[in-house]
Amino acid sequence: MPIWLAPIGAAYPDLMQKIAIYGIFAIGFNILFGMTGYLSFGHAAFLGVGSYAAVWSFKLLTMSVIPAVLFAVVVAGLFAAVIGFVSLRRSGIYFSILTLAFAQMSYNLAYSVLTPITNGETGLQLALGDPRILDRAFTDAGSGIPPPNLLGEELSGLSGFFFCAALLILCFYLAMRIDRSPFGMMLKAIKSNQTRMAYTGFNTRPYTLAAFIISGMYAGLAGGLLAATDPLAGAERMQWTASGEVVLMTILGGVGTLVGPVVGAGVIKYFENIFSAFHEAKLHEAFSFLPDGLENFFVTITAPFVGEGWHLTLGVVFMLIVIFLPGGLMEGVRKIRNAFTRKPASREETGRLAPAE
Repeated sequence: MPIWLAPIGAAYPDLMQKIAIYGIFAIGFNILFGMTGYLSFGHAAFLGVGSYAAVWSFKLLTMSVIPAVLFAVVVAGLFAAVIGFVSLRRSGIYFSILTLAFAQMSYNLAYSVLTPITNGETGLQLALGDPRILDRAFTDAGSGIPPPNLLGEELSGLSGFFFCAALLILCFYLAMRIDRSPFGMMLKAIKSNQTRMAYTGFNTRPYTLAAFIISGMYAGLAGGLLAATDPLAGAERMQWTASGEVVLMTILGGVGTLVGPVVGAGVIKYFENIFSAFHEAKLHEAFSFLPDGLENFFVTITAPFVGEGWHLTLGVVFMLIVIFLPGGLMEGVRKIRNAFTRKPASREETGRLAPAE
């Protein structure tokens, strides 16, 4: 990524970390939505829970990211088991609304009743007075707040990205194994026709619940990595907009594909970080080679689509994808590949394929 993202101006650690982290989030969501056919509108709840769990691990135990990430995955998995047990009693739009309701309940609780755990609007942050029991038992506490580390190596810049990228590769491999396993075949069968599965004697409930928990654990891992790269957890990560974002990532890249959600996450994070940074002065600089009249014209028509209006650009791209490539960006990749690899039929094959007179 540091090599092939450089030509498009995206090869800086913070953006690459976000692409890797949200790629993990989207891969997990695709296990539930793409493989099993259950559309969750509240998946960001597990992202937020994972962030809170990781920060509490930093505060209570150690600044090492390994316990923080494991704690985030376990807590998010338990939370997903509770929500999934209730939500999966319904399917279709009713399931989607239930997950949205649970996510908004979690978001509001984080701002009110659970303030002692979440620190409310301020967000959960590290402090000098944190116990950090393991760190203080084996090392000198120091004068300031230590940064997150991996085996003593500070996670910042490219080292933080490589850690996130390694976990992305591992998560992708696990998703690939799930997709090709008998369990994955069951999930695809449930997506195809759950009623027929039930009529043949299969109890689909354990499979859907397992998919929901696995998906929640992926989201918890992503939340833990967000806290590891920036030790702060806030309720805004649990908001419905964050849940909608992962839905867009999956649909944009290609629902049900393995690589598509990662591609979709990369595209959306690129638009968010690159297009949002453009302002009028940069546009004038970009179109400075044109005559003054044309320069002002192009700046005027492009200004609403960059900067604070980058969502307009994303909306246009999403509309074009849905209209012309319903299978997402991966469908476009397949069409391009087929166009270059398709071999012309021979005369004998053409004769065999022709209908009889």
